[in-house]
Amino acid sequence: MGGFISRDRPKAPSPSLVDIKARQDAEAAAAQARKDAEAARAQIAELIKSNQESQQKATEAQQAALQAAAASQAQAHAEMMAMVQAERAANEARSLAEAAARTSSEEAKQRAAEAEEARKRTAAVQEQAQKDAQAAQEQARKLQEAANEEKKKATAAQEAANASKKMAEEEVRVANAAKAEAELKLKEGIQPVVTPTPAEVSAAKRKVQYREDLFHFAVAGVAGGGKSSLINAFRGLRNKDTGSAATGVTETTLAMARYASPNAEYPYVWYDVPGAGTLKIPDWQYFNAQGLYVYDCIIVLFDNRFTMTDIAILTNCRRFKIPTYIVRSKADQHIRNIMKDMGYDSDDDESEDQKKRLYQAAREQFIQQTRQSVKDNLENANMPNQRVYIVSNEPMLGVVKEKRPKKVIDEIELLNDLIGEAQTRRARRDAEAATTK
Repeated sequence: MGGFISRDRPKAPSPSLVDIKARQDAEAAAAQARKDAEAARAQIAELIKSNQESQQKATEAQQAALQAAAASQAQAHAEMMAMVQAERAANEARSLAEAAARTSSEEAKQRAAEAEEARKRTAAVQEQAQKDAQAAQEQARKLQEAANEEKKKATAAQEAANASKKMAEEEVRVANAAKAEAELKLKEGIQPVVTPTPAEVSAAKRKVQYREDLFHFAVAGVAGGGKSSLINAFRGLRNKDTGSAATGVTETTLAMARYASPNAEYPYVWYDVPGAGTLKIPDWQYFNAQGLYVYDCIIVLFDNRFTMTDIAILTNCRRFKIPTYIVRSKADQHIRNIMKDMGYDSDDDESEDQKKRLYQAAREQFIQQTRQSVKDNLENANMPNQRVYIVSNEPMLGVVKEKRPKKVIDEIELLNDLIGEAQTRRARRDAEAATTK
């Protein structure tokens, strides 16, 4: 009977193959879980990198974080499914182990124990995968918070930029309003009052090398008035002499030039100031722009006509209590032109008496027209009348060199008045210095 049982009993399946298959599936699932966890960590690193982008990428970082979180959840779900399958395989292995145990096979028990060990490893892998998934979710949450914070900062920066823009627009509006008001005042003949600051005064004095022991004359006016030639004459020099100021048909002075008096007896310094019209500044800004408020005396020189620039210089000089002298230059040229208008022709054989009479008539007409023109311009500007000195460079040079030129008009009076002004100013300074000791 025993032999019958031995022939008909079915063979039990090989537990070693099943167990190996289960263990391989579990290890494959664990390896896949680790790879998935590494992939999740790589995605997290990418999210951290993208989080450092500017405001433009803040929204993209937020979307990437959401996608990473969704991917992590999907991966966790996949891992859970893998673990379920692994557990199912382990259960199957356990069932096989139990079946083998029922056959009283020590080998089956051993394999069942190995299967249990594999199940535990699978459980450990499952636990680690779950922890990795949770860590990935936490990292995704932090990235989301960082993205939100970055978005808040971007929003705050945008609001600050909008506020700054609004302030700038308001400042521009106020500036434009002030400009419009100033332009309106200029159209109405009301020039703005601009007072230099102490720092601007100090800077202007440094620029002109101002010294208390010297007297500083500035020759100012419109371009082409003959300022450089007049300064040369005041210094006893002709235009071509060494050390003379540059002269020309066009305005040659584009920057302030300083010329000391060659005669040590007279501690004077002459300044050739750029002519108005050569600089891109309005007439009423010419005085401050050239720093004329630091000079001791200002000669307002004009050639053909008295201008608003000349009026502006005189007005500001009154504000700063700076002595001024109105001088019309090139008198000899203007007188010759008037003589030609009267019919004089140098090629005609006119008598010397006829020439003298024409010259005297032209001279008187020029002097009368000049003085009346300046007087009218001053009255129109609501300014008090002021003497105008009419000079020519050649006679002025002769007066300075103590010669006796024939065709003088106001050259002698101008030079004496300038020297007197300097001496009076110096005496006043000496008195003030004595009282302060």
